[in-house]
Amino acid sequence: MEQQSMFYSEAELPLAARLRPRTLEEFAGQKHLLGEGKILRRLIEEDKIGSMIFWGPPGVGKTTLARIIANRTKASFIDFSAVTSGIKEIKQVMEQAEKNRRFGEKTILFVDEIHRFNKAQQDAFLPYVERGSIILIGATTENPSFEVNGALLSRCKVFVLQALKTEELAELLNRALQDERGFGKMKVEIDPELVEAIASFANGDARSALSTLEMAVLNGEAKGDAVAVTRETVEQCTSKKSLLYDKKGEEHYNLISALHKSMRNSDPDAAVYWLARMLEAGEDPLYIARRIARFASEDVGLADPKALEIAVAAYQACHFIGMPECSVHLTQAAVYMSMAPKSNALYMAYESAKRDALNMLAEPVPLTIRNAPTKLMKELDYGKGYQYAHDAAEKITDMQCLPDSLEGREYYRPTQEGLESRYAARLKEIKEWKRSKREKRD
Repeated sequence: MEQQSMFYSEAELPLAARLRPRTLEEFAGQKHLLGEGKILRRLIEEDKIGSMIFWGPPGVGKTTLARIIANRTKASFIDFSAVTSGIKEIKQVMEQAEKNRRFGEKTILFVDEIHRFNKAQQDAFLPYVERGSIILIGATTENPSFEVNGALLSRCKVFVLQALKTEELAELLNRALQDERGFGKMKVEIDPELVEAIASFANGDARSALSTLEMAVLNGEAKGDAVAVTRETVEQCTSKKSLLYDKKGEEHYNLISALHKSMRNSDPDAAVYWLARMLEAGEDPLYIARRIARFASEDVGLADPKALEIAVAAYQACHFIGMPECSVHLTQAAVYMSMAPKSNALYMAYESAKRDALNMLAEPVPLTIRNAPTKLMKELDYGKGYQYAHDAAEKITDMQCLPDSLEGREYYRPTQEGLESRYAARLKEIKEWKRSKREKRD
């Protein structure tokens, strides 16, 4: 147990620690779990907590939620760290929990960073969770499906905590400026645009947002009895010189457009530059990853089918790792897209089909390819004449699948770029074979 100096005061704590929410009402974000009537809120308010795992990125309130539970529950609450504890400490805690159980007292054990425990350490919890000696609450930034023992995971309810939205962080920062635990006793002059910028740079992390605000205020310019936080101060505190921009404004769309068009024009250097501009300005890496995934099919398509695999893998890496480490995964994806052969045939195919779908909404599905699960449907000729392709030697038939009004319509027109040239040749063979069969039949 840590010894505190007799001269210790709460004012010496970092802003994020001083402003840590004490109640559910003060808690920022996670409305999907903690809004009025939501399941986790009800469990906490009614003190009916079961074993659970909080999974989410840093700074979203996993530990804070556990402390709120500790303040509200009638059970014995033990705070445990996976970083500093081993099996010996686990067994000691479990023995105490078992004694509590015999005297009719529940024990809630909170394990921070539970993913850092190895399988043997996690297994040590299992019999006590099964017997009900402890109610386990774990917190992790890693996917519990991969990092938590399956037997232990099956006995826990997983609650996914989401990165805070920019507006939620801005609200938290404004509260920090007004709350006496924060800077409420000071007169801080800061433009709302800069508060929004700090919230944006934090990328969903409340701790990061509050730390940046604290640094900006402590380095602000003294003006009489007030402290003024300038744009330059915020830029220095975030190391983002001249990169403040509104994620919802014009510059946001200008930059993503620049990335997209650089990749389309096979310019990896420009693509990496625009990628860096967005990431260093605080853009959500998952947003960029989603745009690259769209590009993989819209502008590369079947010219290089692996492009989509690369894009999806980059998205998953960003989700698992987050910034700043995932910047290299996005760079790999952006460079790959830039260097890949280009084809917009899939995009053009869908747009062409969409026009027909919107203008010809009532076209009936041909009877031949309708299902006939009932006797009546069979009597109405549903499925009559259907040809099962796997029964044919060539594994294709000349059966018509488009409505009569669209017979012969072509949507997918493959290019000769990259691997798509192979699909073009294959499609040509298929169409010629079907045409020949129909001509013979007619």
